[in-house]
Amino acid sequence: MNMEISFPGGQKVDASYNGFTVHTDQPSEAGGNDTAPSPFDLFWASLGTCAGYYVLQFCRDRGIPTEEIELNLRTHKNQEKKLVDRVQIEIKLPPAFPDKYRKAIIKAAETCTVKKHLKTPPAIETVIAD
Repeated sequence: MNMEISFPGGQKVDASYNGFTVHTDQPSEAGGNDTAPSPFDLFWASLGTCAGYYVLQFCRDRGIPTEEIELNLRTHKNQEKKLVDRVQIEIKLPPAFPDKYRKAIIKAAETCTVKKHLKTPPAIETVIAD
């Protein structure tokens, strides 16, 4: 993967990859214009949408409608460290969801690749280009 990062103005930072551009901005209280999610918000969104993808595939493989299924991601911050120390992904299932799949859909969400990378993070190296 090769992702290009650019600075379109203000506090905005964009990431371009494979024909897509992801826009970010900082909230107004951090000097931004609040025109796009912050990079940290996108970090959590990648975790939530990844879990959502595995829930979607689980349901599609079994012919279970997904229109009434919803995921909510909540972060819990350690006030002392000022870092998120717990993330909860809640899956809201409709009443008609088959009971026999309740535990299995949690396992499906937990197979998320983003989560796997958080549990075993890669080495991150910052260098100056030649």
